[in-house]
Amino acid sequence: MLRKELFGGNATHDQSDRLNKILSGTEITGDIVSDSNLLIEGEIIGNVSCSGKVFIGTSGKIKGNLVCVNAEVDGAMDGELTIENLLVLRSTARIKGDIQTLKLNIEEGAYFEGACVMKSPVSNTSVKSDFDFDE
Repeated sequence: MLRKELFGGNATHDQSDRLNKILSGTEITGDIVSDSNLLIEGEIIGNVSCSGKVFIGTSGKIKGNLVCVNAEVDGAMDGELTIENLLVLRSTARIKGDIQTLKLNIEEGAYFEGACVMKSPVSNTSVKSDFDFDE
């Protein structure tokens, strides 16, 4: 489920100058919901939902699901990622979990274990099938 389906509204906060920071050495147990961008250098055990961009730094870790507009991962993630637009996995990224995103950029050296679904942009065109699946 996408962030806007969960919380309503639109994805206008991504360009915001506001930035929440969770610094290295900080551990949070519980879910986080943010309207502004989020930098994670510490460890979160819980789900993260952000209507902006989430940066997971090299020392950052999330054990839970991530739902946001854009994400850039240098650290570790153990859970499902649902990204509305662009997901960037840097060379130091370590991902265990399924990914659902519109666009994906993976640098050489990044580790990813799981399935990935690339969603197409919403359009008014319909896809016609020339065949039927037998049951």
